[in-house]
Amino acid sequence: MNSTAPMPAIRGISSMATRQVLADLVVAFAQQGGPAVAIESVGGVDAARRVRAGEAFDVVILAADAIDQLIAAGCVLADSRVDLVHSGVAVAVRAGAPRPDIGSEAAVRAAVQAARTIGYSTGPSGVALAKLFVRWGLADALADKLVTPPPGVPVGSLVESGYVELGFQQYSELINLGGIDVLGPLPPAIQITTTFSAGICATATPGQAAAVREMLAFMASPAAADAKRRQGMDPA
Repeated sequence: MNSTAPMPAIRGISSMATRQVLADLVVAFAQQGGPAVAIESVGGVDAARRVRAGEAFDVVILAADAIDQLIAAGCVLADSRVDLVHSGVAVAVRAGAPRPDIGSEAAVRAAVQAARTIGYSTGPSGVALAKLFVRWGLADALADKLVTPPPGVPVGSLVESGYVELGFQQYSELINLGGIDVLGPLPPAIQITTTFSAGICATATPGQAAAVREMLAFMASPAAADAKRRQGMDPA
């Protein structure tokens, strides 16, 4: 008797910022009849390193500039980049702690100067925040206050523990954590927006690459927009 073997699961890797939204989108894709998908979420630097090392993934989801670097290195197919979401940075304090004003650039600058410790990620938002501190002329004054957790460890967990007084991270990484109060997004004048994109890994077989293209077309479609907004992101 002839039988058709099921398609292998799509194997992917992503940064932590998109972990929850991808989990939601994978479920929705399966409900549309798509194949199984297993996406591992780790620190973005670690994810890029593993893809560069040739680990057998079918798809990678990272900040757009990281995807472009992987394309340039031949690790991601050049025609496969799909922008999925735009993600902004928010500010958090420990639950019940005083809530500083962050309604303007001047207010955020004052809150940063007053904070005992400041946490931000090693990802693109953290790099941009460090540049903002330089522009403000505060880099030297803040040097001893700054805390960057290891890749894959959310800033919010350090805020919850009290180790960090004022935490900056992608809003999507803060909204699902307990023990913290999210003060809101950075004001428009200094908001840091990261576009997260997906690409097909060079290690994907032709069959898997075709399945990934189908999945990414769904994830970039209007049908996925509500799931993205629920996780604090905007459709790209």
